[in-house]
Amino acid sequence: MTICAIATAQGGAIGIIRTSGPDAIRITDSIFRGTKSLADVTPYSLHFGRIVDGEEVIDEVLVSVFRAPNSYTGEDATEISCHGSSYILQKVMQLLIAKGGRLARPGEFTQRAFLNGKMDLSQAEAVADLIASHDASQHRVAMQQMRGGISTKLAMLRERLLHLTSLLELELDFSDHEELEFADRTELLSLASEIEREIMRLSSSFATGNAIKNGIPVAIIGAPNVGKSTLLNQLLQDDKAIVSDIQGTTRDTIEDTFYLSSPDGSRGAQFRFIDTAGIRHTHDRIEQLGIERSLSAAQRAHIIILMNEPGVPFPDIDVHPDQIVIRVTNKTPEFQAINGTGLSRLHEQLLASVPAIRQDDVLITNLRHKQALDLALADIRRTRDAMHLGLSGDLISEDLRLCLSHLGEILGVINDTEVLGNIFKHFCIGK
Repeated sequence: MTICAIATAQGGAIGIIRTSGPDAIRITDSIFRGTKSLADVTPYSLHFGRIVDGEEVIDEVLVSVFRAPNSYTGEDATEISCHGSSYILQKVMQLLIAKGGRLARPGEFTQRAFLNGKMDLSQAEAVADLIASHDASQHRVAMQQMRGGISTKLAMLRERLLHLTSLLELELDFSDHEELEFADRTELLSLASEIEREIMRLSSSFATGNAIKNGIPVAIIGAPNVGKSTLLNQLLQDDKAIVSDIQGTTRDTIEDTFYLSSPDGSRGAQFRFIDTAGIRHTHDRIEQLGIERSLSAAQRAHIIILMNEPGVPFPDIDVHPDQIVIRVTNKTPEFQAINGTGLSRLHEQLLASVPAIRQDDVLITNLRHKQALDLALADIRRTRDAMHLGLSGDLISEDLRLCLSHLGEILGVINDTEVLGNIFKHFCIGK
């Protein structure tokens, strides 16, 4: 079935409509009038003409023509560039559907690209991340994944695992000859340890990758009434949190994201600020629950802003070695959250705390990938333990097959249509 969709946001001067499928060129040609039929043009070329409805001219357009398999989806495809009028775009869509097209579902173009072997599943998911990127770090991570950074690493691991799994299973075919050992146990143990380290590294990168993708978590921690909610409102430039002189006003964590850039625009990142309940000793059960959530938020944060005021000590909390702590004393000549004095210095400290991402860094940003890696890690550890215990090749082979399967889930070596449907339904229409 041929699908079609508006691929650009409304309000622009130019709008693009995409089609893909076995009849994409024929259907587009049926409403297009140019110097020649689109069926006869050179593939990967651009053509000027008019979109018509009978004798009525709808718009003057440019049409791009792509032939399978060398297109984004791997199918015949066209792109119609017309004026961005909502009326024109909807009219062209109505004409395409009337001629046999169907409105594409969210993510269906990318899903077809995956199903037709144009990209693996991790690359397909990176397309959505690329579209949603707000800053250079998010863009760099998504581009690395879309270009196959994760795919290449996992494919190499799977290839080596598959080789040794094949040797182990070959031993099983000759089980009557106990002296035969095709898979060298020393080599297998060394490889299992190497793969374990690589999977651990990829899995542990999720903390950084997820922070970059969804906003670097910053927890604002301090005693009641030191100005935490006022600071949050200043950072967000919005009255997100209720500000009051009454202690215990903030009973729960309040979150919001904000894109922060340097004055010259050379650096920037998205932060997820978390305002928390003031930390103090209290018998109020509801406030106690808020304080527990504050401490939990501090544990999850990449950056902790510890806040106090003159005469009030900084709260004593547990800090991980990889967490960054910024200490702010409010209500002083150097810093006043209520009017923004000293805020530029805090901005600079936040930007300096952004994880440095190199062009070739491979980071896990997707929770599905993280979960699959953790399962694969458990599999390879069982493999290693089985070899240390001298267990039989059939038991070792079973764990290796499970490890291969879990790594394959990241790349899309799965047949679960429900999983695929859940992944692509979150894409935008037209992509």
